[in-house]
Amino acid sequence: MKLAYNAFDKAGKQVSDVLEAASVAEGGELLRRQGLFVTEIREAAAVARKSVAGGSRGGGGGSRKIRDISGFMRQLSVLVTTGTPMVEAISSLEKQLPEGAFRLVIQDIRLRVEEGAQFSDALASHPNWFNPICRSLIAAGESGGQLDAMLRRLASLLRQQLKVRSTVMGAMIYPSVLIVVSIIVLVVMIGFVMPRFEGLFTTLGADLPASTRVLMNIGAFMRSDWYWILGALIATGVGLKLWLGSAAGKLWRDGAVVWCPQIGKVVRSLATARITRVLGVLLEGKVPLLEALHLARDSTGNSRYGALMDRAIDVVTRGEPVSSAFLESKLISQSVGEGIRSGERTGQLGPVLSSLADFLDEDNEVLVKSIASIIEPVILMVLGVLVGFVALSMFLPLFDLTSMAGGGG
Repeated sequence: MKLAYNAFDKAGKQVSDVLEAASVAEGGELLRRQGLFVTEIREAAAVARKSVAGGSRGGGGGSRKIRDISGFMRQLSVLVTTGTPMVEAISSLEKQLPEGAFRLVIQDIRLRVEEGAQFSDALASHPNWFNPICRSLIAAGESGGQLDAMLRRLASLLRQQLKVRSTVMGAMIYPSVLIVVSIIVLVVMIGFVMPRFEGLFTTLGADLPASTRVLMNIGAFMRSDWYWILGALIATGVGLKLWLGSAAGKLWRDGAVVWCPQIGKVVRSLATARITRVLGVLLEGKVPLLEALHLARDSTGNSRYGALMDRAIDVVTRGEPVSSAFLESKLISQSVGEGIRSGERTGQLGPVLSSLADFLDEDNEVLVKSIASIIEPVILMVLGVLVGFVALSMFLPLFDLTSMAGGGG
């Protein structure tokens, strides 16, 4: 068995490593003969699995997780292509990883492979890190003797997913910051700046315009009953989250984002690109069509597209072409449906789907950036109008007083 140990050498330096021994007692004796003072020794697999279960559940941020897995698969494909044994390849990459959750996961996978498990089975023990698509591609590569090619396809798929996510997130950062700044500016002006003028207006006995009175009443309510506002916001947020988490709420949310003007076009295009890419990679990896459709359905993240994939599964089960399900749906553009039909007729459905995904991703990158470039000036204009309205409401009574004083003089 493999034993993990912590010990100190004669110079007082701490040593942590793994050795092969028949038992813990025999391992301890071997280390003592080497002049090491053993502080801890136990079965390596138990250590790694306990660490993974206790300290790395969930993995971490989505983008960081995808980046880690993509890099690992890409490097592993290079080593496997050169003929490096799987255990040795995984061990080599494990040593290059920084301390953290992902390294513990890879350590556990290596130990399972050393014990005789298939690589895909070892990945299945960490479903929070390696999804069914990843495991299916690896299993197909192992059964077909093309593991290196499957690893490259998987790494390419993950890199593309990361690129799309980064494009969308990058395009939304600036509009999100503008919205937050707008809210903060309005709250500060109404809740803290307006009261400074309220006392002045009262002292001068100015006749306040309707807009000024409304803003002052809002500011007074914010200052005196802020806890009601905070409670209402919290209750609304919690209630909305619970409702959106329900089946009815999720169905409504998915439908709203799909058919929302302008935004819906982007969402539909991104979802179509994801489905076509996943299906293309799986079919090129010799995964059966029905299994590929099931996996693509699980990867959609949208109940409307999940229902579409269910229809496609039903159509294929009845022996009909899968393109018929896509051509009948408004969620998929007519050009994509025709492309899928052509791929079926020529027997090149996998490559055609991958090509469609490439075109869609290129168009989506331009589309997302153009939508973001339109949203930014709209937010700035709305912010300018609101701030200008508040500022005008504050200074309009002063202008009236100044004109009255000038007229009286």
